Amino acid sequence: MNGSTGRRLTAAALTVVAVVSGTTACSSDGSSSAKGDDSGTYTIWDPYPQFAKGSAWAKLLDGCGSKAGVKIKRTAFDTSDLTNKVLLAAQQDNSPDVLIVDNPVVSTLAEAGVLTTTDDTKLDTSKADPNLLAAGQSGGKTYGTPIGANTLALYYNKDVLKAAGVDISSVKDWPSLTAALEKVKKAGKKGITFSAIGTEEGSFQFLPWFWGSGAQLTELDSAQGVSALSLWTDWLKKEYAPNSVLNNTQTTSWQEFASGDYAFAENGTWQLANAKKAGFDYGVLPIPASGGGNAAAPTGGEFVTVPVQGDTGRYSTAQKLATCLTSTDNLYETDTTLSYVAPTTEVQDKQVAANAELKPWVEAVKAAKGRTSDDLGTKYPKISEQMWKAVQSALSGAKSPKDALTSAQAAVK
Repeated sequence: MNGSTGRRLTAAALTVVAVVSGTTACSSDGSSSAKGDDSGTYTIWDPYPQFAKGSAWAKLLDGCGSKAGVKIKRTAFDTSDLTNKVLLAAQQDNSPDVLIVDNPVVSTLAEAGVLTTTDDTKLDTSKADPNLLAAGQSGGKTYGTPIGANTLALYYNKDVLKAAGVDISSVKDWPSLTAALEKVKKAGKKGITFSAIGTEEGSFQFLPWFWGSGAQLTELDSAQGVSALSLWTDWLKKEYAPNSVLNNTQTTSWQEFASGDYAFAENGTWQLANAKKAGFDYGVLPIPASGGGNAAAPTGGEFVTVPVQGDTGRYSTAQKLATCLTSTDNLYETDTTLSYVAPTTEVQDKQVAANAELKPWVEAVKAAKGRTSDDLGTKYPKISEQMWKAVQSALSGAKSPKDALTSAQAAVK
């Protein structure tokens, strides 16, 4: 790798932030050596250490290797560790052949010169939903393909809503949702819980409301953006949402909802298994936009990418491995294992046919948006940090929503 790339890698390493997708990270269970022992061994790095050697995921990797005529050496990392490990490996020209990485990090690695484009490797992305593929696009180029997606929606407690006289079909926009929360409070129950913590999780949960207002991340302090933050602030003032949201992670806000006292909770597909254990009848509703319809929620999930190699002859086999992992046949099993919605309409339809409970999640994913989309790329982490600071400032009462977002926009510039 040339010297200029090395310098850019160093700069990128200094600015990398851990942008979480909402899934729970685990510790690494493998070594960090990337290169295989010989030319017949290909390396794959992934952020799924929860899947051990004998798991269905590990068997899929080995199966794709066999299909391509090579052996697979797999290493799994905690999501927050993976980016720095990849940047270091790239500096040493020791990158893995295939890298599966959290989608907001793709633009960071692409800008650092770590990833090949799909034009370089001839990786077919034509079946992927455009809104999901956009998370891996920067400067008009595409760097990999999504393996699956998760996103946010509203879980609701049917018993709480019934006792409050709320018909869920009436909840179609912000006014009708707020009216439902008012009824729930009057009935002696709690309204809605979410995560507004001062981290990426807080931004992740605020984005559906921000985007649902019609606001853009390039203008945090627009009238639309202020209306979204005012919505949350008003909910706290009227006690429709608890003050605990200021410190809630997505896990602790789920625990509040699981108590059975709340009408609504904003959370993700990764809570489906816990929802079934909650002990009460629940439903799922895509987050409404301010004037109706589904708001764009941020996409979580990973991309399958092919890092730059000193030996470009390895790309052909790496492309075969990436294609195998994201094939229609394999996506269904993989995304079921990961509790993801598939990135293609064909597999989404198969998921809904097998499990009707996934229908609202597929709808939410179809309306979803990548955090680094709109060519924001590596600008997103700085914008996000100012966004969560503004949310914290407004919800705590330190500043008005308008002043909080005005300060945030000034800091971004």
